Amino acid sequence: MAPMNSTLNAIPLTLAEPLPVAQRHTTPVEKREADKLAKRLRHQVGRAIADFGMIEDGDKVMVCLSGGKDSYTMLDVLLQLQKKAPVSFSITAVNLDQKQPGFPEHVLPDYLRSIDADFHIIEQDTYSVVSRVIPEGKTMCSLCSRLRRGALYTWAEQHGYTKIALGHHRDDMVNTFFLNLFFHAKLSGMPPKLLSDDGKHVVIRPLAYVRESDIEAYAEAKQFPIIPCNLCGSQENLQRKQVKKMLEQWEKESPGRVETMARALGDIRPSQLADPKLFDFLSLGKHGDGASPDAHAWLSGGETPNDDD
Repeated sequence: MAPMNSTLNAIPLTLAEPLPVAQRHTTPVEKREADKLAKRLRHQVGRAIADFGMIEDGDKVMVCLSGGKDSYTMLDVLLQLQKKAPVSFSITAVNLDQKQPGFPEHVLPDYLRSIDADFHIIEQDTYSVVSRVIPEGKTMCSLCSRLRRGALYTWAEQHGYTKIALGHHRDDMVNTFFLNLFFHAKLSGMPPKLLSDDGKHVVIRPLAYVRESDIEAYAEAKQFPIIPCNLCGSQENLQRKQVKKMLEQWEKESPGRVETMARALGDIRPSQLADPKLFDFLSLGKHGDGASPDAHAWLSGGETPNDDD
């Protein structure tokens, strides 16, 4: 789970209440900037939906709402786009109440009612499971994520949702690519759209083109009632933190580098990599119709069973 910025993280839970519109005072300049940011986010989310065919006519979209800045922004922008979308689709915000001690259960329902959004709260005590299974001091993120995903997928299947929307953004996708490259020796990441392993769910990431810094600014401008994750807090996976720190340093030294890398994820050239499952290297430049040499012969250096040791 990505850490929130210091401004949002500093908001006490007791203050994490959506303010009435009448109490939100902004200057004309701030309003113009907020309007420009909202327009940019709508454009980026709309382009991602179009580029990857994320939402079709008649879709029932389950928006997974955690109470963090990313999922609040995703829900808000999708609700805006829904009003003028070229197709008809429904949106339901779904939150998993993991029964963390001290979790402010009223915040999300109160906020969702205030914007007249369709929603459902799933109650499942995954907190006790994670706390019991994971040794003290070890990161809980992996198990917590699996349990949360299982509960949400099960709910989606039971209620006929055709798309599951997650709030991962552009920076998450680049971060995951390098995490897999450095620590798992594979070129893979978070695709904007995917089919779950069991083939039952289509998962979409409408924020695939959106920068985290824009989400932070948007969440602050909209005064979303951010709920910190007390379960994992600062326990974020050490490897992910290392990659995030590296990318932040790269961006500081060369602004725009993360954007360039994000674009590269959409411009894959299999013939210029080294995966024979993605490109037919065996047939490339081959002469004649003869069979390819036996790989075992090459691996043995051309030796035969009769060769002397």
